[in-house]
Amino acid sequence: MARAWEADPSALFVRRLGRSAKELGNSGDKKECPDIWQLDNGDIAVIGRDLTAAYASRLPAGVSLAQDERLVVIPGNMLSAAKADIPDA
Repeated sequence: MARAWEADPSALFVRRLGRSAKELGNSGDKKECPDIWQLDNGDIAVIGRDLTAAYASRLPAGVSLAQDERLVVIPGNMLSAAKADIPDA
């Protein structure tokens, strides 16, 4: 059965949404950088800590993770800083 949406691994990074982790004080160096990026196909790439195992047993009702999906966590101030770059639906 085909999925309604599939990630395109050939999509390229176009622009950062919000400010960098360093600008927000969320990273001491370039090797630890949570981030949010828009891809050239309109999808969004989120770089964060993989907490799939920590949250898997306590997901809210109706929320599930496929075998090839990961739950990542980013700092709240990073998403808030990206708000102006995210268009309304």
